[in-house]
Amino acid sequence: MGESNFLIQVTIYLASAIIIVPLFKRLGLGSVLGYLIAGILIGPYALKLIADPEHVLHFAEFGVVLMLFLVGLELESQKVWALRNILFGLGGLQVLGTIGVISAAAHLMHFSWPVAIVIGMGVAMSSTAIGLTALTEKKMLGTPGGQASFATLLFQDLSVIPIFMLLALIAPSHHDAGFDLWAVVKAIAVIAAIILASRTLLRPIMRMVAQTGIREIFVAFSLLLVIGISLAMESVGLSMALGTFLAGVLLADSEYRYELRLDIEPVKGLLLGLFFIAVGMSVDLSLLANSPMMIFGFALLIVVTKMTILMGLGRLFKYPFRDTLLFGIALSQIGEFAFVIFGIALTQNSIPQNIYNILNAIVAVSMLITPLLLLLYDRYLTLQCGERPKDVIEENNSVIIAGFGRFGQIVGRVLMAKGITATLIDNDPNQIDLMRQFGWRCYYGDASSLDLLEEAGIAEAKLLVIAVNDPEATLNIGKLVKARWPHLAVVTRARSRTDAFDLRDIGLDPIRETFYSSLVAAKQALLAIGETPTAAAKIIKQFERHDEEQLEAARTVRHDMNALLSISAQGRQYLKDLLALEQADIEQGAALGAER
Repeated sequence: MGESNFLIQVTIYLASAIIIVPLFKRLGLGSVLGYLIAGILIGPYALKLIADPEHVLHFAEFGVVLMLFLVGLELESQKVWALRNILFGLGGLQVLGTIGVISAAAHLMHFSWPVAIVIGMGVAMSSTAIGLTALTEKKMLGTPGGQASFATLLFQDLSVIPIFMLLALIAPSHHDAGFDLWAVVKAIAVIAAIILASRTLLRPIMRMVAQTGIREIFVAFSLLLVIGISLAMESVGLSMALGTFLAGVLLADSEYRYELRLDIEPVKGLLLGLFFIAVGMSVDLSLLANSPMMIFGFALLIVVTKMTILMGLGRLFKYPFRDTLLFGIALSQIGEFAFVIFGIALTQNSIPQNIYNILNAIVAVSMLITPLLLLLYDRYLTLQCGERPKDVIEENNSVIIAGFGRFGQIVGRVLMAKGITATLIDNDPNQIDLMRQFGWRCYYGDASSLDLLEEAGIAEAKLLVIAVNDPEATLNIGKLVKARWPHLAVVTRARSRTDAFDLRDIGLDPIRETFYSSLVAAKQALLAIGETPTAAAKIIKQFERHDEEQLEAARTVRHDMNALLSISAQGRQYLKDLLALEQADIEQGAALGAER
């Protein structure tokens, strides 16, 4: 019966996500808000399809842990070190400033200082899950505001140790608390052990696992690695997310980085979705119904207060207003770690049960507000932050170049030298202004927009050059053009082999932007080590032909890692044999020439 009940719950979670999240995504409201609303609907305070969200929430928090591991995989230790100023400066001021302001405000509302400090510490935390997911979804994580948000969230994880120590000190019976100097020593020892193991043991072990050739075993090891580090960090009172982030950074330059990402990404996505559903289920609708003004009022007041603090710090660190606003909105909510802080405070009798219930409701409602604020930022506020409307295209030419950066400029210069005028479009206003200074007539706009392409005269054009910097936008433009104007000639840029696979799938023949320049560099390397110009040219030509064949062979099996590895190994051996045969022919020809 228990197993049947578990399967029913899984069915409810999956069905609610599949029905509601795509709807919210299509409406432009974002997936996070869709998951939260799905949780509210199926939770114990609405349709009552799920009775106990707490167990699910604790399990689904592992999705946040996996997300931080994957973020760490994208960052090398040098990049983390480059963030040190905003990590400790901006992050430290945010945590301390928010705790101070909120604690003082709570004390003015007649809460005792211990309760006020607990409230301040909980409110100071922001949601890693909501902040990073929303920024990644909107492609804003790489912006200065996104980087400031990421560094601040990372510092919040680092602040776990002192927060736990402070919770123990303000507890009515703090002498019974387990946080002492020995606990700090153990925490440092665990961090040191993770660093040492990642440098000495992990890669040989991963190599052994990979050599088995069994994909599911590597997936199992990837999950075991993350779970093991999480449990080690939790056992000494540290943030699980912090530990796995550290492990991700240490493995960022590993040869298994991409395979780890492929294995963990789907699990992370499912668990994060489940986490947001669980947060939605924890919203006590009866409490909201009884005291809606109080819960919504306090949640909104806290969001506005945090935004004010965050934006003030953003201006202090000299971020532009647009990035400051993004930073303020992305971290304005109270985070999932507040549930942990308030839960510990409740078990230590630092806060009463009724205050605990109200605080949890405020946390959940604040999480609902952030996706709406990000939607407003994305749709309306950007116009007030310097976003310019698209230009009116006043010419129709036989060639359209979408994207006039380093790649598109070379194509445009060659065409101009031949007397061919092209319509130039780019979605970076700074690039547009720069190109106009050099005499180019560029238009600002999004080339993936059907209206803009039609305005540029694509129906009568002979050629479209897709040279935008965003692989997803390139693919979207390619799909649109192939569907609407299938006979139009298209020259398109691909940033990587993976992008080339996707573009070939829709019938385009992409040019890999670094491939031919790399061949020139390889030819120069051959000449530098003593090859003759003729031999070097033949080797490069053979390699180019071989790589094109490998690209097409790999495209058909790119989702099968074992097949990819096999093709790669066979290709290396074939190329080696081919070049050896070429060298033998060259040497034989040279010997015959010497005899004559």
